[in-house]
Amino acid sequence: MSRILIVDDDRALCSLLTEYLQREGFVVDVAHDSVTALAQLHSQALRPDLLILDVMMPGRDGLETLRELRRQYRLPVIMLSGRGEAVDRVIGLELGADDYLAKPCLPRELLARVRAQLRRNAPGVAGTLQVGTLCLQLAERRAYAEDSELSLTGAEFLLLQALAQRAGELVDKAVLTRMALGRELERFDRSVDVHVSRLRHKLMEASAQAPRIESVRGAGYVLVVGAP
Repeated sequence: MSRILIVDDDRALCSLLTEYLQREGFVVDVAHDSVTALAQLHSQALRPDLLILDVMMPGRDGLETLRELRRQYRLPVIMLSGRGEAVDRVIGLELGADDYLAKPCLPRELLARVRAQLRRNAPGVAGTLQVGTLCLQLAERRAYAEDSELSLTGAEFLLLQALAQRAGELVDKAVLTRMALGRELERFDRSVDVHVSRLRHKLMEASAQAPRIESVRGAGYVLVVGAP
């Protein structure tokens, strides 16, 4: 059974989500502050498979917690925010969140997002995918540009894999959202754009010879190999 850690200072909401997710067969742990959450992440025995993280918490907030955990952990993170502002969503994704939901959210919708992230972060098929100097090790979910390993979240790896599998071809945002996030593209949804921005930066940092991601305005993205 997959283990989920809910980090939120709203105890009533934690209780509601815990009961709902447990009925769906998950092992659920709860932390009401970042210190407790990070301590559990450091515990090999209790380390979760997925994190549900609230933005607004006393002390160190969810964004600071996300920034710290991304220095070491790749597990999928779904962020929750009572504010629901577009800027909060973008900042959370830029810091490495895999997905984002505004409060109040339906437990059923959160469950769908959880299952989608867990499916997409399950061990991949064996083999490698080579595109120019970029090499993806599919089973291990690792990516290399020449000799430099890219530090990618689960969503970023899947997005890069989707582009690499169709290198040189336009892949529209709806397809990328479905493959990387496991859900349909929503109106005004910039999640894929933010993930692509992070990927571009990581590819350029890793190697000047790495394939580059080019945008086609209003349509999608293309992974391009070779000189611009």
